[in-house]
Amino acid sequence: MSIEQLYAIFTEHPVVTTDSRDCPEGSIFFALKGANFNGNRFARSALEKGCAYAVIDEPEYAENDRFIVTDDCLRTLQLLAREHRRHCHIPVIGITGTNGKTTTKELVAAVLKEKYRVLFTQGNLNNDIGVPKTLLQLDREHEIAVIEMGASHPGDIKTLVELAEPDYGIITNVGRAHLQGFGSFEGVVRTKGELYDFLRTRPDGMVFIDNGNTHLTALARGLKQITYGTADGTTPPQVKGETVQCAPTLCFRWYDPVGNAYTVQTHLIGSYNLLNMLAAAAIGLHFGVTPSQINHALEHYIPGNNRSQLDTTAYNHLVMDAYNANPTSMEAAITNFHLMEVEGKMLILGDMKELGEVSHEEHQKIVDLLKSYGFTDVWLVGSEFAATLSPYRHFADAEEVKEAIRQEQPRHKYILIKGSNSMKLAPLKELL
Repeated sequence: MSIEQLYAIFTEHPVVTTDSRDCPEGSIFFALKGANFNGNRFARSALEKGCAYAVIDEPEYAENDRFIVTDDCLRTLQLLAREHRRHCHIPVIGITGTNGKTTTKELVAAVLKEKYRVLFTQGNLNNDIGVPKTLLQLDREHEIAVIEMGASHPGDIKTLVELAEPDYGIITNVGRAHLQGFGSFEGVVRTKGELYDFLRTRPDGMVFIDNGNTHLTALARGLKQITYGTADGTTPPQVKGETVQCAPTLCFRWYDPVGNAYTVQTHLIGSYNLLNMLAAAAIGLHFGVTPSQINHALEHYIPGNNRSQLDTTAYNHLVMDAYNANPTSMEAAITNFHLMEVEGKMLILGDMKELGEVSHEEHQKIVDLLKSYGFTDVWLVGSEFAATLSPYRHFADAEEVKEAIRQEQPRHKYILIKGSNSMKLAPLKELL
């Protein structure tokens, strides 16, 4: 069956599922495979539970004409998503970057929702499965889409942009992350730059860019640009901003292209979020959102999922940034915590994963940074931190940390909690 024929079926059954436990009536089930599962085995069950069709890639599971046999279910899902995107004539904004892409996506969507009906990536569905599933949610009500794209290997962004076919793009930054997959920092830069490469093929392709980031400005040469940033550089950014204070949440001031100034008090922790805010403002202005609407959206955005979030418990204030960690984001979080004008600082930091052969060096740099800032109340978690030369307490895993919290019961502190998601530090907040 061709993609065009499958698309005709999709127009009659415009809901897809890849989970045989979640089968909306009349939907299409795609039998994806993973290291430990084979969706083909659950195709019959999906039909029994309410799916209209099941797309499979192992013909022996086909029992009747409700089973659609293809060579590769994932690739078919992707091509169906691209076909659907091509039938939806709305602007698509692609967002990637080492750090801040999810927060920026949320802020951009919040700003654009002040004026438009927006489809945007939910949660962290930013990979080769999540992006097509997001695109297939487009319907005639949507006026603009904001698609987040993640990468851990060269070519990942190229794959995703060729599905989403964005008209606009933003790379939040490039930093030291997933080095095991990329091979080097230069590999990170090249892979993120695949978004810009695609936009060069679009007649009206445009990027929103931090004009203070020399890596990005070099990559973006020749592209139509709208700039934002904190410094003038060789040319002033069209949207400029500055931190007013972090006490502890970010308050910032931004200036529109004609010089009008606006002050915004946010619910986000971290001066490193200033550029994410400015990006959202720049994108909003381009699409006709008024400054007052932009300010309203940014002031009322509440972070979630343990990203730059301030939680106040009965005993402590927690700076929760435990969704993920890499050297760039870890350094930014520690530096911001150092600058916060609060008493009783404590840090619980977990290993940073997927750094390959530079892992020891990068973890030692974090320890050295902590020492340079004069932090004393630091708990380090994981085998990578254990291998560093460190004056700080060390714990093998989150379970050991939980036991120490139960025994010592830290009180009246500001505690930064950050580490890779696999370190499972987020549940610590239930004890603090």
